[in-house]
Amino acid sequence: MTCLPCVEVQTNPQIGASAAVIWLHGLGADGHDFASLVPELHLPVALNIRFIFPHASSIPVTINNGYVMPAWYDILEISLDRKIDVTQLCASARQIQALVEREISRGIPSNKIILAGFSQGGAVAYEAALTFAKPLAGLLALSTYFATSETIVVNSANKQIPILIQHGSEDGVVNEVLGQRAYRQLSERGYNVTYESYLMEHSLCAEQIVAISRWLQARLQ
Repeated sequence: MTCLPCVEVQTNPQIGASAAVIWLHGLGADGHDFASLVPELHLPVALNIRFIFPHASSIPVTINNGYVMPAWYDILEISLDRKIDVTQLCASARQIQALVEREISRGIPSNKIILAGFSQGGAVAYEAALTFAKPLAGLLALSTYFATSETIVVNSANKQIPILIQHGSEDGVVNEVLGQRAYRQLSERGYNVTYESYLMEHSLCAEQIVAISRWLQARLQ
C-alpha cells in the first residue's frame, strides 16, 4: 500500500526518533492543521518524538453539497447520529495502519506509537487503533465520536491501550454528547479510557494542550 503524503515534525531532528505520534486532521483541513502545535506542547527534547500529520484525500462530501474537499470519509447526514460511509472510514483506517507499519520499519516499536485524531480524524483513529494487531502506546480522541462502535471488530492486542477523550462543552459541530457516549461505550467494553471536558467550541484550548503534553510524556517515556 502506498502511504499517504504527510507533514513530519521531529522534536529533535538531529538524531533518530524514538517515538511517534500520528495525528489526523478534521474534515476540510489537511496535515498542516496541527503541525504548528508541536512547539506549543513543550515536550522534552530527550523524548525525541516524530509527529506525522497525514493528508486525507479529497473526495465529494454529501453534507457539503458534494463539494470536493479533504475528507477521511463521506458524511451523508449531519444529525446527532451521523450517517457516514463506513467503508471509506475503514479504508482510511487501513491507510493509517500502513503509516504505523512504516514507523515500525523505521525503527519505532509499536508500543511507542500513539494515534491521535481531531473530529472526523478521531473517528478514523478509533477504528485504526482498536483493530491494529500490535500494541500501541495510546489513542487520543479530540472533539470526535466513535463512528464504528456497532461494526468494529477489535483486536485483543490493544485491549489495554490508554485512551484519552477530550471534548468541548460548547462544541456546536460534534456535540459533546457524542464524546460522552464514546467514553461510556469504551468503558463498558473494559477499555482504559479517560474523559476530559473543556469550556471551548470545536477546537483546542491552552489548558487542553498542557494536558495533552502531560499525557504524551507519560505514554512515551
